Amino acid sequence: MTRIKICGLSRPEDVDAVNRARPDFCGFVVNFPASRRSVTEETLRALRGRLCDAVTPVGVFVDQPAEAVARLQNEGAVAVAQLHGGEDEAYLACLRRLTGGKPVWKAFRVRSEADLAAARASSADLVLLDNGQGTGQMFDWSLLAHWDRPFFLAGGLTPQTLPAAIRTLRPWGVDLSSGVETAGYKDPQKIQAAVAAAREE
Repeated sequence: MTRIKICGLSRPEDVDAVNRARPDFCGFVVNFPASRRSVTEETLRALRGRLCDAVTPVGVFVDQPAEAVARLQNEGAVAVAQLHGGEDEAYLACLRRLTGGKPVWKAFRVRSEADLAAARASSADLVLLDNGQGTGQMFDWSLLAHWDRPFFLAGGLTPQTLPAAIRTLRPWGVDLSSGVETAGYKDPQKIQAAVAAAREE
């Protein structure tokens, strides 16, 4: 079964919608002001306290100090660290040391075979293949013709495009953010539809 993650929660009503739809994971963009979905650590803790136990919280971080990420993992504010910046293998090793080996995912912007080679070589527990940081666009899926490790697929996915994406690429998981929004805000109906679409495949 393909897992599904709803990313970019920033309001209590977003968490309520996720609690009803029950995706496998939900994501919080932490301390990244360039994103309109960014939340502070204080807001993250409040939203996390509202989240039901059936949904695993993921923290999305961009070039944050490893100590700050580890603190949030160790206190349980997030269960998984998803890294979207220039974090290298030394950073991943440091983060694992600080957390006792808690899960680390790494996102890669896919433009070429070289990008996929870097993703394939990553020591991250899972890699996320995307078009960029929240662009809401698909990358060239034909590049994945010979891909051979579990991955999260992101970029341009909607409830309508999920079935074909899952059937074609067989990702370990799918990650949606702008594809479940209306006018820039999470849409409960679209979240429900996306989870239902993923569960059907």
